[in-house]
Amino acid sequence: MRKNNKVEIRYCTQCRWLLRAAWMAQELLTTFDQEISELTLRPVTGGVFEILANGKLIWSRKEAGRFPEITELKQLVRDQIAPDKDLGHADRKGSQSH
Repeated sequence: MRKNNKVEIRYCTQCRWLLRAAWMAQELLTTFDQEISELTLRPVTGGVFEILANGKLIWSRKEAGRFPEITELKQLVRDQIAPDKDLGHADRKGSQSH
């Protein structure tokens, strides 16, 4: 049963971040194959690398000062689109300190 969840990755073409965005998209589509109905890679400029889930900004490289680790990105997406989903070994609830 596929739910109507949409994820968008905005990446800067000037910075050549397409491969990073595509890799993250692949990881998310593999992990959330039953939950994501649409994943969009949106080319932008100006050093932007942002990830939105159902229209809500869940990661901004500008705000965080870095790219997300794939495990934390999966947790952020999960929290937004499938809060009850177990991420297995990638799920470290409460053990990360920021």
